[in-house]
Amino acid sequence: MGDIIQLKITLKDTEPAIWREILVDKSTTFSTLHVIIQIVMGWDSSHLYEFNINGSRVGEPHQDDQMWGLKMEDASLKSLGSLISRSKLKFSYLYDFGDSWEHVIQVEKILPKEENVKYPVCIDGALNCPPDDCGGVGGFYDLLNILKNKKHPEYKEMLEWMGGKYDPEAFNKGLVNRLLQKISK
Repeated sequence: MGDIIQLKITLKDTEPAIWREILVDKSTTFSTLHVIIQIVMGWDSSHLYEFNINGSRVGEPHQDDQMWGLKMEDASLKSLGSLISRSKLKFSYLYDFGDSWEHVIQVEKILPKEENVKYPVCIDGALNCPPDDCGGVGGFYDLLNILKNKKHPEYKEMLEWMGGKYDPEAFNKGLVNRLLQKISK
């Protein structure tokens, strides 16, 4: 059994698909995986999250969970290796309970650790992630339509909100990996 897990993370309901492929150590906690996903997808990490894997909900437990009959396992105490034992397993990651950014995560391979590689590492991906707080997938596609039409009444406002530019095709694996190195072991 290997020590490295290859994951493909796909943002649901995007066409063409927005996705990333990463390698992570099986000792990585789910709270650290959340941080990794935030980096590789380009999110701001300003919202709650939850993983659903093998019937378990993993995230940040809240004091009211028991009152509502919910069981949330603490993401900071649960390692990937404790719940992932085979390739081809699929699980989900939900980021931002308001915008509901749903991701499908596929365990592609379990591999041996390479001596000169710092993990985590992003090995591939496609397209730019939607900006946080744009209203979910529907709001994202509305935003793209507005940005395509300079005569749209909301064009200037949305462009300003985006910080002056947004390239939906952009994905910079080198930049992502430089950011990941800041959290590597």
